[in-house]
Amino acid sequence: MLRIETKSRARALQLLYAWELLGEPQLPLVASGLARLTGPEPRILDRAEQLAAGVIANVESLDEAAAEASDNWRMSRIAVVERNILRLAIHELRQGEVPPKVVIDEALRLAHWFGGSRAPGFVNGVLDGIARALGRL
Repeated sequence: MLRIETKSRARALQLLYAWELLGEPQLPLVASGLARLTGPEPRILDRAEQLAAGVIANVESLDEAAAEASDNWRMSRIAVVERNILRLAIHELRQGEVPPKVVIDEALRLAHWFGGSRAPGFVNGVLDGIARALGRL
């Protein structure tokens, strides 16, 4: 059985994916649609919305950090799923509330579930560099 935080991160990734495709004004609508599809788990959806909102509020600085740590790849060249996994994980690394190894492991789990075949290796490399730069590893 998956932990609440793992489920919350997966939902946050889904919200961020929808946000990127539909735009920010649609986020509450997407969140309520996810709630109907996934069942009544308010703690999970509340945490997912909190994580997604934190990413959206800081998206420019998160993108800068990811681009810098990924050998200056433009974020537009990174697939939408991987881009949002990176944003979510960098946001959590910066918050400092969750141990960095947990953040990276959870990001790798999301990359395995939702990303392409090369996503886990790419995500791991970028996040390892960022965690080291932040002095968290």
